[in-house]
Amino acid sequence: MTTRPGKVVAVTGASGYIGSKLLQHLEAEPGLRKLVAFDTRPLTAPIHNIAVYRKDVSSSIGDDLNNQNVNTLVHLAFNNDPASNRREAATIVEENVDTLRSVLESCLRSQVEHLVYLSTHTVYGAHQDNPVPITETTPLRPPTDLLYTYSKYRCEMVLQEFPQVQTNLKITVLRPCGVVGPKHNDRATDVFFRPWLLGVGDNNPPLQFIYEDELARVMTLLIMNGVPGVFNIAGSGVVYYRELARAIERRLVNLPSFMAYPAARWAWDLGLPPTAAAAGLDMIRWPILLSTAKLHQSTGYQFWHTSMEALSAFANSQSLPGDEDQL
Repeated sequence: MTTRPGKVVAVTGASGYIGSKLLQHLEAEPGLRKLVAFDTRPLTAPIHNIAVYRKDVSSSIGDDLNNQNVNTLVHLAFNNDPASNRREAATIVEENVDTLRSVLESCLRSQVEHLVYLSTHTVYGAHQDNPVPITETTPLRPPTDLLYTYSKYRCEMVLQEFPQVQTNLKITVLRPCGVVGPKHNDRATDVFFRPWLLGVGDNNPPLQFIYEDELARVMTLLIMNGVPGVFNIAGSGVVYYRELARAIERRLVNLPSFMAYPAARWAWDLGLPPTAAAAGLDMIRWPILLSTAKLHQSTGYQFWHTSMEALSAFANSQSLPGDEDQL
């Protein structure tokens, strides 16, 4: 696979958890001509050879992309704020969808040839009849009451419809499992790092994690080589739920399903943190295990870190929230 020279890569949400990591990896690429960052916040670390735009990409950025001769855009900008009620949740979903549409329209008005979108493995949904492992051709059946997941699903639907209108833009969609590491700052995986963990019955499900730097490394490979398509991303091996509890020194509380689900719904209705929502419990009963064979076949990539190594890097590097009041 030959790297195309002269890449000019724009990243929306460049100051976020994944965006910051990605900029650091892209900066070191010899085939990169320039980086362009879009975010309402300042960058978290100095980056060489970069143009920075402090703006909200829900408005057009087509002129900016043209001015910088951008040919690849990575869309990471995403509202992941928690919602206090269902109406607020619906508003956040539509905001994320509308922002993606605006970015796509900006790509049409510019020289962008390749769009990379970061989705999530949870768009497959947790179901008893899920295949093991799940491939990229598995139908998407996400829960509608998990805000993060449903927003990503709606955005993927927009991307699936888009090539029918504009066939000159290559699109890459990435579906990583839980992202962890020393700099962890991702609400999507916070469910695993509470002062206590809730289990359903005697289940001890296998889970997958991807090391934060490894996700950035995979993204860089796909960006620099202009690889289109949908790709699952997960570290090799699994971590069982009880192993997870031991690794992060958390109490695991197992409840029978007839008690666990009503408790989760009650917490959601009261506006408590939605990490115990009923749909989240489904993921504990029926975890989503990804096949990464397509990524390997398309790029030859071999993962450097196992799921357990990614989790251990997180657990060993920082104090977890709630250490002072463990059950």
